[in-house]
Amino acid sequence: MLNPSECTLYSGGHAGAETFFGECAEKHGVSEVTYSYEGHLIKREKNVVFLGDAELKRGDISMEIVSAHMHRTYSNAAAIRRVFQSIFHMINNGQQIFAVGVVQDDNTVKGGTGWGIELGKFFNRDVHVYDTVRNCWLTWRHGEWIMEIPTIIEKTFVGTGTRNLTDESRQAISDLFDRSFGEK
Repeated sequence: MLNPSECTLYSGGHAGAETFFGECAEKHGVSEVTYSYEGHLIKREKNVVFLGDAELKRGDISMEIVSAHMHRTYSNAAAIRRVFQSIFHMINNGQQIFAVGVVQDDNTVKGGTGWGIELGKFFNRDVHVYDTVRNCWLTWRHGEWIMEIPTIIEKTFVGTGTRNLTDESRQAISDLFDRSFGEK
């Protein structure tokens, strides 16, 4: 079992999953880093790292590439670009990715969370999604999603996902931290 004081959670501080991941991290003594940028509204303001234009550009990618990998188009590419750029910093720093969302038939995850999951796959990270439709954890292994109950085993990890948490998804996040660091 990892020592929680040696671990760091990376997130974007949004309402919903990211805020709840942060609350669980705090309860268990895990450090947090919340990435933000000018004009970005966040709910959880613990250890915020503001990304300037130069840092955001490190995470820049063609919206055509994003659209191709996500199997969808983005009508307001300029606005979503900064979100995708900040997601890069979360995924680049976390060795495990934990998200709450919906895994779709094309193996992508619905919404902006999906880009973080795709980056996690590209970066060969250990990727887990609590699927709010199936009400179970899914892990990306060998090009497919399999049911698996994860544990935090890396000192750096990402917590992200939907703004609309269900009671089941809250419990899944709480149980993840309890399994990984002991019950609090």
